[in-house]
Amino acid sequence: MADSILVACATRYGSTQEVAEAITATLKKSGLQVDLRQLKNVKSLEGYGAVVVGAPLQMFKWHKDALGFLKRHQEALGRLPAAVFALGPMNDVEKEWNDVRGQLEKALAKFPWFAPVSVQVFGGKFDPATLRPPYSLLPAMKRLPVSDIRDWEAIAAWARELAVKFSPASAPVEG
Repeated sequence: MADSILVACATRYGSTQEVAEAITATLKKSGLQVDLRQLKNVKSLEGYGAVVVGAPLQMFKWHKDALGFLKRHQEALGRLPAAVFALGPMNDVEKEWNDVRGQLEKALAKFPWFAPVSVQVFGGKFDPATLRPPYSLLPAMKRLPVSDIRDWEAIAAWARELAVKFSPASAPVEG
């Protein structure tokens, strides 16, 4: 397993980037070498021993940069351990969590060759004051309340689990 781990994310308003930064920091605290990049800017996975892919789910779809990343890097992702996270629900309501998990499962089902070692959904953040077109043109969107249900301890705990899975010491011995 190569020494470095890539945490790559897509973000529209910055909240997924903040989660990716927290995951990166936790992995580094575990003694791992980690690079944080935007999904759309990753040209190669050469030199990485594992990958974490993160993107928001918005309007019932996983971010297009995440889908494009999986398509572009199919060959490498077929042999590297990978984990996926998505931000989605804006309210801590069971139905929203289930809907978002279903949306992520549907997006990942388009890539039957992709077998992440872990898939996690985290709560999202929403501030109608930051909306850009086309969402800012929808009056109903502008009336929604501000929310931030990201659970930073759950994010750190998940990253610590990944550190164990991605640690060179946990790699299978060939022979």
